[in-house]
Amino acid sequence: MNIDELKSVANAIVAEQKGVLAADESNPTIQKRFASIQVESTEENRRRYREILFTAYGIEATVGGVILYDETLRQCSHEGVPFPQLLAERGIIPGIKVDQGAKALALYPGEKVTEGLDGLRARLAEYRQLGAQFAKWRAVIEIDEHDIPSPFGIRANAHALARYAALCQEAGLVPIVEPEVLMDGAHSIERCEAVTEQVLQTVFAELDAHRVVFEGMLLKPNMVIAGKLCPVQASVLEVAAATLRCLRRTVPAAVPGIVFLSGGQSAADATDHLNAMNAMEPQPWQVSFSYGRALQAPVLEAWLGQEDNVVAAQRALLNRCHLNGLARAGKYARSMENAA
Repeated sequence: MNIDELKSVANAIVAEQKGVLAADESNPTIQKRFASIQVESTEENRRRYREILFTAYGIEATVGGVILYDETLRQCSHEGVPFPQLLAERGIIPGIKVDQGAKALALYPGEKVTEGLDGLRARLAEYRQLGAQFAKWRAVIEIDEHDIPSPFGIRANAHALARYAALCQEAGLVPIVEPEVLMDGAHSIERCEAVTEQVLQTVFAELDAHRVVFEGMLLKPNMVIAGKLCPVQASVLEVAAATLRCLRRTVPAAVPGIVFLSGGQSAADATDHLNAMNAMEPQPWQVSFSYGRALQAPVLEAWLGQEDNVVAAQRALLNRCHLNGLARAGKYARSMENAA
């Protein structure tokens, strides 16, 4: 393990104005995205769509890393350039999703645990050879208003995240650790904050026990936000304040960056919340983004599977990346959405 190299990669991903484009949708997930625009999810259509994302002119100004899916990591551009090489040549660090999805946690109804540790060491070595420099593992934390998640459900997911992170660093890959407390349901923002704090405390205790070097990892958490069905929705400033309060209580200052997931928020909401956090007092870590739908939804709407729409689709991506780059510095305003 080369700690200096891990630190360098982690810091480069969250360099000033930069964040992560999450383009690691599994084939079933991308099939749903394509179905929404009536595009068939063939291997070539998936390849072409990702190529449109990766070749958008100028995204390297605000995208420090891209998370790829296994299939995508092995694909090439129309000119035959492997996607990891194409990204690296543009100064964008290629990464890889390595978990194998959340499954029901045995004997704990309503809770899940992420699988994929079996054979992970060998897969990481292969991904490293294919050009990946970082990885991502998502833990899904279901939440209700009272009993879920259980302490054991949290521990099970934290333990898996820590084992994954240790294996990544052993293999020379920066781990992005993603414990996502879902925003589905009717829970309040106060309930979300309490659960998120408990989750992050447990995750970092496990990471420390597994000897993970905090300077060589990134955290991808949820924002502290009320459930979608909660009758009381917090303001942008309330979300930002609650999220930062929770993170300051739980995340070591040694971690280089926090790259938030959007978690089903609209593109504008995700950007607005990120901006509000960066407009507050300085934090010990870079406060950035690792968005999937919040960057890609406008791209899909513009593309519609038509080659004539590629330029418009890439402009939509550049616009969202630009707005989030501004939010990284607390310089975004909601009025910019209408202007765009």
